[in-house]
Amino acid sequence: MPIDRLIPRGRAASLATRLHRTSRRIVFTNGVFDILHRGHVEYLTKARSFGDLLIVGLNRDSSVRKIKGPSRPYQKERDRAAVLLGLRAVDYVILFSEETPDLLIRALRPDVLVKGADYRESEIVGAEFVRSYGGSVRRVRLTPGRSTTSILKRMSRAGKKR
Repeated sequence: MPIDRLIPRGRAASLATRLHRTSRRIVFTNGVFDILHRGHVEYLTKARSFGDLLIVGLNRDSSVRKIKGPSRPYQKERDRAAVLLGLRAVDYVILFSEETPDLLIRALRPDVLVKGADYRESEIVGAEFVRSYGGSVRRVRLTPGRSTTSILKRMSRAGKKR
């Protein structure tokens, strides 16, 4: 894994300062990305198209368990980070342990905050803050029929047929 692109949470603000000096448009999104699929790839590619570089906030294993239950995540955080960093669209990954990325968004001050269109803008953590300094919030339409939940359901049904 390109370790220089997996940024420690404590260095998020210094990364943001360095990137803002280059006048490049910083895009931020976040998620669990436990079982990476086509929908994720298309979402991240679209998110990246809104700026010059994409930073992905990735939930640490501990926060995934709080959000999705004790059986998740299926893949460890370092593995999920490595897969994300293997995508052309993703420039940096920052692991965070909070249940929401609010503190990370405040440290990074992205130009564009992106979430899936399954979220109403009023539900997007950090949206009001990003707009407060002139940033924008974008919602990306999800790829129909492509979700981790649908994959898990198909796998469960297939396992029961055996």
